[in-house]
Amino acid sequence: MRRLEIVASGERYEIPSYARIDLVPVRAEGSHVYDFDGARYLDLYGGHAVAILGHSPARVADAIAMQARDLLFYSNIVHLPVRARAAERLCRLAPWPDAKAFFCNSGTEANETALKIARKATGRSRVVAFRGGFHGRTLGALAASGLPEYREQAALFPEDLYRFVEINASDLSAIDGTVAAVIVEPIQSMGGVRSLTRQFAHALRRRCDEVGALLVFDEVQTAPARTGHWFAGGLWDMEPHMITTAKGIAAGFPAGVVLAQGSVAQTVRTGDQGTTFGGGPLACAAIEATLLQMEEMDAPARARAIEERVRRRLRGREVLGHGGLLGVRCPAKETVKRLREEKRVLAATCPGDGTVMRLLPPLTISDAELDEGLLAIEAVLG
Repeated sequence: MRRLEIVASGERYEIPSYARIDLVPVRAEGSHVYDFDGARYLDLYGGHAVAILGHSPARVADAIAMQARDLLFYSNIVHLPVRARAAERLCRLAPWPDAKAFFCNSGTEANETALKIARKATGRSRVVAFRGGFHGRTLGALAASGLPEYREQAALFPEDLYRFVEINASDLSAIDGTVAAVIVEPIQSMGGVRSLTRQFAHALRRRCDEVGALLVFDEVQTAPARTGHWFAGGLWDMEPHMITTAKGIAAGFPAGVVLAQGSVAQTVRTGDQGTTFGGGPLACAAIEATLLQMEEMDAPARARAIEERVRRRLRGREVLGHGGLLGVRCPAKETVKRLREEKRVLAATCPGDGTVMRLLPPLTISDAELDEGLLAIEAVLG
């Protein structure tokens, strides 16, 4: 098919859900994406924080292929060696010594599961979330979105089930004895790369403990290791009760995970949760291979090095976030468009803040590649 035929076919046969850019990738390797016409793009967007080990990492691709030949799929009614290994590796990295894992298919499913667990564990229904937050596109997750244009899509949910407060607020009275869960992104990615402060993170946990609510860190974009710690609580030396993650957890293969502190996990009974494809052999093979490579390369240290290099090179600019999830204060839409069209560099905007451009590079990006991207940013911003 020709380029225009590919675009026309997609527009004819796919439901028009996405505002797509003029890019038709046919191949990607490492930190680069190759367009249909042969143009090469440096990817500082990482396919939306997914390509944490770069594109098509050999170790992960080989693990998926080997597992597919051995056992492509069987349901969760059986024990799988690869699932057991992936769960053990995940729980060893988790912030609690008694951590348990639940495998699902995506970030929004992980968040729905965590909220469901919290509601059952506490016997309550209310959820506190944060203005500017985003937790996925299924109805329950949308109802917890702090971005109005998304939350409006979940209008069938009673408004009093969800309370919204400002990130880093001094008043936490909205978290009371009727609240089952507090869900928060440690770094609000779509909301403008706004990060929790140390003081607020600790205050959140204390308040949840005082009233018996469960604190859920939505780390769909930040875990594992993107913040410079395996999980974002390491930034502030604290722990939530549950962590959700997806995006980079399998380096590109669809997967989601809920990690729970042991006391929370004990509230889940057989039949409470379920999924056909979650925790399938291929997903678990990808998770295991991803975590193996990340441990070997010391991915948290690499994320911290990326942040330091970006801040040093863009010293004259306001840089937000931590590790490999960073925001640069600028006219984001125009800057991202010019970077793609003039410099063949991919970056992202923030739907909740038009003054912030997001950088979500693979943690495997080389210093030379990162410098190339930062030089392009400096050239466009002037």
